[in-house]
Amino acid sequence: MGIHFFKLNLLIILLAQATSVRTEELSPKQPSPQEMAKALGIKLPRSPWHLADIWWTFDKETKGFESLSVDVTIDRDIPDTYNLYIAPVGIAKINGLQFYGGLQSNVNGWASKKSRARVHPGKGAIFSRWSHDLKQPIGLTHVRTVAGGLCESAGYEGQFCSIRRPYKWTAGTYTYSIVKGDLESVDGKPHTWFHCMVRSHRDGANTYMGSLRFEGDQFTFWDRNAAFVEVYSTSRIPRSGIPKVRVTFGYPRINGMERTLKAAHVYSNAEKSPQCTSVSVSGRSVVVDVGAMFVPEGRGLRKSLKFQNE
Repeated sequence: MGIHFFKLNLLIILLAQATSVRTEELSPKQPSPQEMAKALGIKLPRSPWHLADIWWTFDKETKGFESLSVDVTIDRDIPDTYNLYIAPVGIAKINGLQFYGGLQSNVNGWASKKSRARVHPGKGAIFSRWSHDLKQPIGLTHVRTVAGGLCESAGYEGQFCSIRRPYKWTAGTYTYSIVKGDLESVDGKPHTWFHCMVRSHRDGANTYMGSLRFEGDQFTFWDRNAAFVEVYSTSRIPRSGIPKVRVTFGYPRINGMERTLKAAHVYSNAEKSPQCTSVSVSGRSVVVDVGAMFVPEGRGLRKSLKFQNE
């Protein structure tokens, strides 16, 4: 009886310790960027901070573009007290028109097309596009929102328009997709709506986030894709912390297929962002570990990425 009781107590203690360690590992908390920079004797650049930029370069463009999908896995919950942007589509081009999108821990935007009041509902998804030359303003006629969705049209990052929708993502795997949709005639010329969708692998729910209109009806996707992890600034949180997190980006799928890879790399710009990531390849995926800040070697860190089956 005494031996069994001892073993049971030991098992309970070990389980408690394991749970405690696991909980600590999955916490996003670490010292503030200011504290980490001070300890290293370095100066923080102005935000936003692109902590890591991943680039896939394919063997050719894709004509007849219909969809782009990228899986992303986030290993822990990130509260909306951080400004973290996880972008499976860091930048992309169709017919030379640029767009990007992903998940943010603190989305913000205009409450409606009629209101310019900026609201901060917390976590959400974002999908943005730019005008053809980044200089010509692009209005909200290019935006289709859902009930409770946000929008914006501005020029502080080049002339763009955007949809944002509150979406309470947590730790888990999601598929972020941009899908070709319905046609519309504008001044006698064809335009196409592209829809933003996010599918949770936990329950399979596929959530429509909103749509953006692009000029044309036939599209060619360029020969690459990018993804990034960013800490940005908002009026609600002008100086965000950098959370500990592991983000895994899957191999991009264009029209449902993995295009043949020509090359891939990750880049971190030490002049524009504090260095606090390590990046590796796992099978066909890219793993970005965000953690403690370190002193970089040189102004930029570029690393080639090699995938299985190349």
